[in-house]
Amino acid sequence: MRIFEEVSSFSLLFAAGIAMAFISPAVGAQQPDPGAPVLVQPGAPGKPSHKLPSSTSAKLPPLSRADVEFMQGMIMHHAQAVEMTALIGSHTENKDLRSLGARISSSQTDEIKFMKRWLVARGESISMSMPDMPEHTMLMPGMLTPEQMAALRNAKDADFDRLFLTGMIQHHGGALTMVKDLFDTPGAGQDAEVFDFATDADNVQRAEIRIMQGMLEKHP
Repeated sequence: MRIFEEVSSFSLLFAAGIAMAFISPAVGAQQPDPGAPVLVQPGAPGKPSHKLPSSTSAKLPPLSRADVEFMQGMIMHHAQAVEMTALIGSHTENKDLRSLGARISSSQTDEIKFMKRWLVARGESISMSMPDMPEHTMLMPGMLTPEQMAALRNAKDADFDRLFLTGMIQHHGGALTMVKDLFDTPGAGQDAEVFDFATDADNVQRAEIRIMQGMLEKHP
């Protein structure tokens, strides 16, 4: 009886092995070739990505001047936002505004460091070269004018809150314009780091604009 059981077990294992020998090639034929990479071209914020043909070269795109100028301009843009948030502690007791300002200051300070590293790694200057240009023409989209910054510094409490929120909404709106201009420029925004940063900035600042609009509605 024991011999019969051992023979039966051996027969089952042998049959299973034969079955796997026939099944394995079929299964393998259904698996995608691991050596064939899938190339995807990311779309602009809100737009779908596109799968590229297998013949597409996977080389990194050349450095775009629009990418460089976007990063340089956004450093200047972020610097003013950080300057604005630095006034909050001495100009208002509004806890919600203090919390918002801390988030904006922290995130944009970190992003300035990232943008500077990106530029330095590519041998580019961290600031834009704009000789002999009047001060007002050097402002990036949405940046507050010297007069608006002076009014913000001189305001207190509720007046400060209102000027800060309206000013930062304007400021964030300018950043959205800069992102749109980047992606509207042929060949720009293809660098993976630039694309990710610009897309994240667009998403975050849209969300913060909605928050600030809500705060203004509560305390016009």
